[in-house]
This record gives sequence, C-alpha cells and structure tokens, in this order.
Amino acid sequence: MSGPAPIIIRTGVPRVRAAFTTRAGGTSTAPRASLNLGAATGDHPGHVRANRTRLAGALGFDPVRAVALRQVHGSAVYMADGHGGRDSFTGAADGVADADAAATGHPGIALAVMGADCPMVLAWSADGSRVAAAHAGWRGLVAGVLEAAIAAIADDDDVGGVRAAVGPHIGPCCYPVGDDVRAVLADRFGPGVLRGAAVDLGACCEVALTGAGVPRDRIAHIGGCTACEEGLFFSYRRDGGETGRQAGIIWIEEDA
Repeated sequence: MSGPAPIIIRTGVPRVRAAFTTRAGGTSTAPRASLNLGAATGDHPGHVRANRTRLAGALGFDPVRAVALRQVHGSAVYMADGHGGRDSFTGAADGVADADAAATGHPGIALAVMGADCPMVLAWSADGSRVAAAHAGWRGLVAGVLEAAIAAIADDDDVGGVRAAVGPHIGPCCYPVGDDVRAVLADRFGPGVLRGAAVDLGACCEVALTGAGVPRDRIAHIGGCTACEEGLFFSYRRDGGETGRQAGIIWIEEDA
C-alpha cells in the first residue's frame, strides 16, 4: 500500500513545515479507510496509532512530541512547551488537553488538529518563531478560536506579519444549515458569509482572521470540498458520522 499523500503547504519560511492530510495511505478499513487520524471515531486504536506513526514518518516529525487535542468546539488554546504533547499523538492518542487550538514557539513540536468537514487552520509568524493550529468548526469560530490562536503567536505590533492557511473543508455547496445557525453566523461574521440556505465556512475563517489582524493577502485557501470529494477526504455530513478524520499539522524544524 502506498504511504500518506498529504497536501504540503508552502509557508515561505525555511524552518516552518505545514501540511493537510487526505484520507489516502493508511491502514484503517471501511468506513474509515484508510488514513484515519481521529482517535474518537470508533476505529481500532491500533489502526489510528499506525496511521499517525506512518504520517509522522512521511512528513518527518517526532510523533512522541507531537500534540493531539481533545477537541470540544471551543476557543481554548493549548500552549505547548518543549515536551510537546507528552505522547498524546501515538501513545494515549486521546489528546493532551480539552482545546481546539494549539500554539508553540518550540522547534520540533508538531501541532495536529483533526477535522471531517470543519476547517482546520494553520498559522505562523513571519520569522517562523511561532506556529499555531486550530480546528475551526462553526461553534469554535463563533467562540473566537481563530482570534485566540492568532493572539497566541503574534504580538500586537507584528500581527500583520502572520500568515495562515485554511485547509479543505465542507463547502457551501454541501452545507445548508438551519435558520438559527445562519443567523448566528451572519451576526458574527456578516451576511456575506451566507450562500442561500448554506454558509461559507471558509469566508467565516477569513473574516475571523482579518479581524484578528492577519492581512487578507497573507491568507491561503487550499480549496476542496470534503463532502464532494469522497475519494480524497472524510466527511462527517456525507457519511452520517461513520467516518474518519484528516488533520492539519504544523511545526518548526529543529536546527540540523
């Protein structure tokens, strides 16, 4: 079987590495075939650990120090020290903290967030000294998870140098929601995020990021609808909840 086929992000900073995974190249079986990285999906824990180990080997980060979170659709940011995730990625595999974002200034600490429709957003400072990863579902977006993640890696006087990448997520083509959710999101991010009966979560991310001070031209939208592209991505909505998780991962390389 071929290995993981992640989407590599060009950060423009020599030591910052970032990627979004696809569902290809893992060991899990249907309906979570094959690179399921989510521990709380009903998959066999051995498959998840094997997939995470395989991904770490393909991308070149230390899985023992990598950070995995127990995502709760909130705005808390886990600040990772030099020990990282304390084997939360391939050991316990259930996450090191209840949080939806992580940030660090320590080289060698990979930050991982999971999603299966929700946007995952990676961010890094202009000098590459600080990085962050956030799981930005609509509840977390409303709660301010992206603003909190940006604040964790940028001082007020250099936030304009922060760059961000919004990963593949469910598109407005496949995301009709109830009037109550539409009203909440329109109130928080403006009516421009609405697309008829649907919501554009990528547009919500952009409003949140620019509101936090990130220039619009420093935000990359990777594209791809997780619900439409079944061969590439897991989708909670498309698959009725019986599915895996892809990841967004960012880290600062250690000096050679």
